[in-house]
Amino acid sequence: MNYGIIAAGEGSRLVSEGVLTPKPLVRLNGEPLLDRLIRIFLENRAESVSIIINEEMKAVREHLSGLSLPVPLHVIIKSTPSSLHSFYELTPYLGSERFCVTTVDTIFKEEDFASYIRAFEKSPGQEGVMAVTSFIDDEKPLYVETGEALRIIAFEDRPKEGMQYVSGGIYGLTPAVFPTLKRCLENGIHRMRNFQREMIADGISLRAYPFPKIVDVDHAEDIRKAEEFLR
Repeated sequence: MNYGIIAAGEGSRLVSEGVLTPKPLVRLNGEPLLDRLIRIFLENRAESVSIIINEEMKAVREHLSGLSLPVPLHVIIKSTPSSLHSFYELTPYLGSERFCVTTVDTIFKEEDFASYIRAFEKSPGQEGVMAVTSFIDDEKPLYVETGEALRIIAFEDRPKEGMQYVSGGIYGLTPAVFPTLKRCLENGIHRMRNFQREMIADGISLRAYPFPKIVDVDHAEDIRKAEEFLR
């Protein structure tokens, strides 16, 4: 499977709180976020790893240039206006079959991710398997409405009665979503959550895969929380 990492954000909230290390290189229990993801991907049959960083991330660029991987490593250096644009820049490297993309600050247990990837690989007929979690610790969570067999029906900014999941920021998809992605950008749709809504509108078959817990590293305090979670 080909993997992609969106790491082109500025990490402005961390900087404003005194964390001067570029977000992709922030360490959790001694391991940079970027290295942790790459290691986990390699442990889950990665055929390639593609990463997008912004043009100001000189330290991240130098860090990546020093890595030696047993699979192709593609590094895209481009400042983008949104994570959806970053996703689009990764598409030439994601191949013609199933792929998995995540943001660099998405933190999960390794065993949960391995189970997710196995489930994604064994999901015939699904054009996407999206990570969700019932653990809500996000400033602006994206709620996920599911139906029978965890088929995703809708993505909502506010919860409706019976909704128990939010998006986890891990996207297992196929190239069937690329036309929707391209049209979104052409029509000025920039947010990842709105792209997810458009996939539903286009009839793309998406299934939810629940993780017990997923956390994001957006604030300085989140680093400590994430370290405790992983320990």
